[in-house]
Amino acid sequence: MTVRVSTHLHSYTKGQSVVEAQGSTIGELMADLDRRFPGLRFRVIDEQDQVRPHINIFVHRTLVRNLSHPISSDDDVFILGALSGG
Repeated sequence: MTVRVSTHLHSYTKGQSVVEAQGSTIGELMADLDRRFPGLRFRVIDEQDQVRPHINIFVHRTLVRNLSHPISSDDDVFILGALSGG
């Protein structure tokens, strides 16, 4: 499936903004991405296996925060840094 990665994570994806990955859940997808791009998972998922607060994962425009969320090979996944400020 196609995974689009936020600019602030490009240093982990060898400068690529779009990568391919496999998995039937967000957790499996992140494990596959980490095998190909070591360190990426830690920037997205914390030590308690939760999506970090400053990261948003979207599957077809739906915000997903659960690693067990099912995905299929034709899904588009976006991993984006959240913006905040005042």
